[in-house]
Amino acid sequence: MKEKVLLGMSGGVDSSVSAVLLKEAGFEVIGCTMNLLDEPNEEAIKDAKKVCEKLGIEHHVFDCKKEFRCYVMDTFISEYENARTPNPCVECNQYLKFGMFYDKAKELGCKYIATGHYAKKEYSEKYKQYVLRKSSEEKKDQTYFLYTIPREKVEYIIFPLQDNVSKQDTRRLAEQNGLEIADKKDSQEICFIKDDDYQKFLKEHMKQQPKKGNIVLTTGEILGKHNGLINYTIGQRKGLGISYKEPLYVVALDMHKNQVIVGTEKQLYSSELEAIHLNWIIDVENALQKGLECFAKIRYRAKEAKAKVIKENEKIKVVFQEPQRAITKGQSVVFYDEDGIVLGGGKIK
Repeated sequence: MKEKVLLGMSGGVDSSVSAVLLKEAGFEVIGCTMNLLDEPNEEAIKDAKKVCEKLGIEHHVFDCKKEFRCYVMDTFISEYENARTPNPCVECNQYLKFGMFYDKAKELGCKYIATGHYAKKEYSEKYKQYVLRKSSEEKKDQTYFLYTIPREKVEYIIFPLQDNVSKQDTRRLAEQNGLEIADKKDSQEICFIKDDDYQKFLKEHMKQQPKKGNIVLTTGEILGKHNGLINYTIGQRKGLGISYKEPLYVVALDMHKNQVIVGTEKQLYSSELEAIHLNWIIDVENALQKGLECFAKIRYRAKEAKAKVIKENEKIKVVFQEPQRAITKGQSVVFYDEDGIVLGGGKIK
């Protein structure tokens, strides 16, 4: 009897090719598209259905609008209201794709869930458990967004693209299998924000409109005015509308004083951060007591850097071997061992 797997299908190339690979591997595949928005993505649903029909597999549409609004969109708005910079994909993976979706799979009698993420799941003799590991496709690796997966669920997740060397390979497989979506463009960065205009989205949904305030130097000197904290990010240089004897960057956002604080590039660097809301895929409790030596990644596009992680009650302190540029509150910090295995992660405080 074939094992059943529930595959998340967005109508894109990655999840469609995942369906092909799962079927070739001998699974009984059920495709599912999550309806997340009030205005359904009819094109995504149609494309996913077409692929399922071609492959002869079931396709379901799950209504997840309420949960998506609560866990992803409302959190996104709240974080910006509190002068933090969120990562909605992390929330979506935690609560929707590897939370609600996993529960739906069990209801349908599926042993596994699968997604089109570029990541590896494998059994580790070193840790004596199933682990997440960085994808062979380094530029597309998405383990940074997956650190919230509960340890006990890792065994039941399949990443069909884990051995693909490049996105070109994935598109080639789509073409070889006659899938119409072979040349379909990758989806936009944040699925619920039209034209990537997040400031417009926030202004439409925030309880209070952003207020103007002062742009101040780290010394306290007022250099100009800002038009709302939501329009600025740590590390930003362009668009500040101020002049100074040397280049200045946003180094902090002070919600209580409603100030954008600017400084030199040197002031963007820091050797430490604190993190909360932790999830550990690997049991590192003993190592944390004396200081966990690992590699830490502070944003998706950043390189991992050598660091020591020290437990401090319900939070951790991360001390980097070399200062890191533009550490940003609200983003995630994710920890890896020397083999690219995800140890866990948390939210930068």
